[in-house]
Amino acid sequence: MDDDMEGGNLGPYQDRPRTFPSMKSKAYAPWIFRVLMRINSRVLLALLLVCFGAIFYIGASTSPILVFVFSVCIISFFVSIYLTKWVLAKDEGPPEMSEISDAIRDGAEGFFRTQYGTISKMALLLGLVILGIYLFRNITPQQELSGLGRVTSAYITVAAFLFGALCSGVAGYVGMWVSVRANVRVSSAARRSAREALQIAVRAGGFSALVVVGMAVMGVAILYATLYVWFGVDSTGTMKATDLPLLLVGYGFGASFVALFAQLGGGIFTKAADVGADLVGKVEQGIPEDDPRNPAVIADLVGDNVGDCAARGADLFESIAAEIISAMILGGTMAQRCKIEDPSGFILFPLVVHSFDLVISSVGIFSIRNKRDSGVIGTIEDPMKTLEKGYSVTIFLAVLTFGLSTRWLLYTEQAPTAWLNFALCGLVGIVTAYVFVWISKYYTDYKYEPVRTLALASSTGHGTNIIAGVSLGLESTALPVLVISLAIVSAFWLGRTSGLTDEAGNPTGGLFGTAVATMGMLSTAAYVLTMDMFGPIADNAGGIVEMSQQPESVREITDVLDAVGNTTKATTKGFAIGSAALASFLLFSAYMDEVAAFAQEPFKQVDIAIPEVFVGGLLGSMLIFLFSAWACAAVGRTAQEVVNEVRRQFIERPGIMDYKEKPDYGRCVSIVASASLKEMIKPGALAIISPTVVGVLFRILGYYTGHPLLGAKVVASMLMFATVSGILMALFLNTAGGAWDNAKKYIETGALGGKGSETHKAAITGDTVGDPFKDTAGPSLHVLIKMLATITLVMAPIFL
Repeated sequence: MDDDMEGGNLGPYQDRPRTFPSMKSKAYAPWIFRVLMRINSRVLLALLLVCFGAIFYIGASTSPILVFVFSVCIISFFVSIYLTKWVLAKDEGPPEMSEISDAIRDGAEGFFRTQYGTISKMALLLGLVILGIYLFRNITPQQELSGLGRVTSAYITVAAFLFGALCSGVAGYVGMWVSVRANVRVSSAARRSAREALQIAVRAGGFSALVVVGMAVMGVAILYATLYVWFGVDSTGTMKATDLPLLLVGYGFGASFVALFAQLGGGIFTKAADVGADLVGKVEQGIPEDDPRNPAVIADLVGDNVGDCAARGADLFESIAAEIISAMILGGTMAQRCKIEDPSGFILFPLVVHSFDLVISSVGIFSIRNKRDSGVIGTIEDPMKTLEKGYSVTIFLAVLTFGLSTRWLLYTEQAPTAWLNFALCGLVGIVTAYVFVWISKYYTDYKYEPVRTLALASSTGHGTNIIAGVSLGLESTALPVLVISLAIVSAFWLGRTSGLTDEAGNPTGGLFGTAVATMGMLSTAAYVLTMDMFGPIADNAGGIVEMSQQPESVREITDVLDAVGNTTKATTKGFAIGSAALASFLLFSAYMDEVAAFAQEPFKQVDIAIPEVFVGGLLGSMLIFLFSAWACAAVGRTAQEVVNEVRRQFIERPGIMDYKEKPDYGRCVSIVASASLKEMIKPGALAIISPTVVGVLFRILGYYTGHPLLGAKVVASMLMFATVSGILMALFLNTAGGAWDNAKKYIETGALGGKGSETHKAAITGDTVGDPFKDTAGPSLHVLIKMLATITLVMAPIFL
């Protein structure tokens, strides 16, 4: 890339001011895609038919419900293909736009290849560790009776782990693949119509969302059906269907593992480049954002794709996979305790909910249509209102389909009205998701008072901007916590009063009610991910417009889309945190059930009055703060290198400011790429190693002090405290960062002095401080919370 840029023979900038130096290189695609593209189309079609036939065969051998799930997922994949063709059919605009887009694409795909190569090696190493642990761990009496030995259990868990990691990686690649091709098409459309640009960005995000959610559902369903057929489940002397979901835990762990490192590496990359570009370009040199003279601008635009698209795709994939598996475990456990004759409905319910999610989100995406407008900002409909209309359509359909799903799958003669209670639990989750999105928008959209107050604080200096931003972030934790608390209590009570009881007559539906609420919250996940993907695509489009020096009217359109994208990214992060809180609660409950199964004694309470258990809680809280500190410090160290490099180029190449010399964009890309790969290791390793080390140490201590469950109890306490601390910290970081960003955007609209004013410079400082908050530490935290829950579930036997 460096050679291409240095060797570009394009003439001086003043002669051709709109020409960007060619950085195009050979396109990269993962080996599996390269192999598929070389296969004859008829042969490929035949292979696909064989694969589909095999999938439907194992689905039909398992349950008719899975046939429905597979059918919907496959149809959604065809819908996503249609969206791809529709987006790619749009023009790329003038040559200078496509050249910039090629540079962004090459940088993003090159980093993705290197990053995921590193992650895959770590995943293989961890897979070997898991294999070693499982070969020597205990198995439950139920597993022993069903003929599932240590060796079989070990290989299934490792295979599920690697399969989950692979699917998560593909989900991340899909998210990035579309974004680096849609950005230039949005830029080109902005020259004609704001509404057309909005529609392209939404449909590009929709393609990624449908593929990610569809893969999460298909992956779990295929794994479940394969194991069901392999073990001959529910035959005489074999495993029961209610025990099968526990074998899927490795899949969720693999997805969490990849998502954590993808979020860390991508977040460090994008925010280090962004901070470096802003501090030198905007503050010191006074040039606009995404100005082609800034050497760090390409690294910044590349970072939007690897951090906000690839990482977010892997993130939401992991969220859905973890929620589905935990809900399947709890549904199976409850069905077993209640002696329900056919438990398949309770086990497979999460898969059906997310199948309907694909359908209703597709309707929401297609509801956003291109209408004629003048292309002038003052005369077009607010893009946020357009996205909200699509979300409202999706929410309405979610309520209907959720009620249909509960009546279809959760009706049982033992409690004829239980399905209605569970439908209300789902409604609680749907309302919680909507309220979370609204709260996040209120605290991060500059149309509302909090961000405008923050912008006003910038008028008195950098310090007051920072104080106001920190206080806003701290305040923003209150409402979401109240909403989560109300949702958990309401859903638990509705499930508990559903009428389902165990043999002793005790109510057993409480935890499953909470699981159903979590499913309700994620029942519109595909549309929410669409809104999230819209943000970085719009941001990239604005950068391409600025770098190719398009007319100001075009930049006005992309600026509005970019500001809306900042809000949608903030709201979807709030959505992700809320779902992470509920999913972690479910995984924690599943962990306690698994400990009880292995220990053959009840494990329903964790007493923090025991000193060792309280220490475990302290360690869990400390883990959150230490992880956040390391993530932010990684951004800071890398940004320092970028700042020094950009300053060096401005000093050594004074002609850059007059368009007489070309910046060395590749050097900044190289700096942030190598640094982010190195910096992501330490916080990621902390997350993986900590719970295992703590559990084993306290297990040894418990052995010598006569407390056989001490290790499991300390880890449970660690998980509880880490979840609580992590939710609050993630809410603070995400909201503060988003508010700082949009306060700057508000001032750039002309308020409080506009661009270049002292108020604007103070707002840039706040935005710079908030960058690692909202795009590195904050998003990584909610992945960390679920990762801790899944790793403790996988490692539970070694704590006993």
